[in-house]
Amino acid sequence: MNLVDSCGWLEYFADGPNADFFTPPLGDAENLIVPSICILEVFKRVLQQKGEDYALQAVALMQQGQIIDLNISIALSAARLGYEYRLPLADSVILATAHSYNAIIWTQDADFENIEGVKYVAKQ
Repeated sequence: MNLVDSCGWLEYFADGPNADFFTPPLGDAENLIVPSICILEVFKRVLQQKGEDYALQAVALMQQGQIIDLNISIALSAARLGYEYRLPLADSVILATAHSYNAIIWTQDADFENIEGVKYVAKQ
């Protein structure tokens, strides 16, 4: 399973310098999980930058993967992982979700750089 972090979705949608890095997991919707917190982050950013129509289109594409809602198990795991790795809230939820589904995280967020189970590329 794969999980693309919010910054990866945004990079892909913007066709940024690292967009190609995220193409393999995003092209395999059958093996893609999408934490609901990623939908929140992506929708908010696209709404700010491009407006609601574009933001809704972005969410529609994200829904091609399996949406994973935050539940009590993931929340508690996120708290522990956030404490252990000193991660911001959203990152800890993303990491806990990936652990719950044995998924690889694809990201350009430096907070994940040295965490096992992460495919990281530096933001350009």
